[in-house]
Amino acid sequence: MRHGVDHRKLGRKPAHRKALLKNLMNALVHAERIETTVSKAKELRPLADRLITLGKAGTLHSRRRVFSLLTDKEATDKLFGTLAGRFVERQGGYTRIVRTGFRVGDGAEMAIIEYLPVEEKKAGGKKKKAAAKKAPAKTAGKKKEEKETSRPAARKVKPAAPKPTKPRSSRGQTQKTPEGGGG
Repeated sequence: MRHGVDHRKLGRKPAHRKALLKNLMNALVHAERIETTVSKAKELRPLADRLITLGKAGTLHSRRRVFSLLTDKEATDKLFGTLAGRFVERQGGYTRIVRTGFRVGDGAEMAIIEYLPVEEKKAGGKKKKAAAKKAPAKTAGKKKEEKETSRPAARKVKPAAPKPTKPRSSRGQTQKTPEGGGG
């Protein structure tokens, strides 16, 4: 039983696992979207979210902590410059994991992990929500009317042209070999 086990081992020794996750964090900060296996993405998610949380703090101490995790000055600057500012209003959940299928070589389940895009601010959110609730009721009635009145016409099937056929040779004309093949 796996009581109290809080992370995946990913088939690696601790030092190798730490280096792998550090490289994945660097790649995610640089590209903002990477494709990896589902288990690696699930291990990476809390670390990537923690980077954003430290970036939002914006203190010298948090910058040093991020640099100790990433060990890449460009990635650290990008995190504090652009990524942290994107999530000022958000209280966690900065990443998204989307499953993409299975890898051809070994059948491992693949996923894309990415930082969420910039959210557009909605003006008058309550009015739009109320209008959105009323709108579907009206459109549902219109859809029923459209279904009753306009049905798609049945497709006209063209008669297929007869295919030219080759005359078959009679069995008496083919030679049989001792092995049993025709020929």
